[in-house]
Formats: sequence, C-alpha cells, structure tokens
Amino acid sequence: MCLIVCDEQGSEVERKTASGNCPHCGGKVEAVDVETRSKLCCLIPVCFQIKRKFQCAVCFKRLVLSYYPS
Repeated sequence: MCLIVCDEQGSEVERKTASGNCPHCGGKVEAVDVETRSKLCCLIPVCFQIKRKFQCAVCFKRLVLSYYPS
C-alpha cells in the first residue's frame, strides 16, 4: 500500500531572537517556529508538526544547530 502526500502547507507560528551570531555576516539569529500540515490526495489530514528553524535576521540564511556533547 502506498500513500501519496499531495498537499503540505506551512505557516509561521512564532519568531523570537536566539543567542549567538550568524557565522556568515555576524547578524542576530532568530528562532522561527513553523507549523506544517500534510494531507493525502483525498484531502484527509495526516500529519501536524511544529518545527523550530534558525535563520539570520540580516542575510536570512538558514542556520543549522550543531551540538557536540562534552
């Protein structure tokens, strides 16, 4: 059985400043919470997620959080 996701919508929930600076331009970093909803072809809602993404407030590049435990 194969399920095909036809429609995926995303909307911004919240935006706030995060600690640190952008490694590219030195600007402030923002944490953006994005809500995504996925639907099947028959328009049945399947998935609802909230993800946090980081981006620079000056150059708008997407930043990846690297965590190295000690």
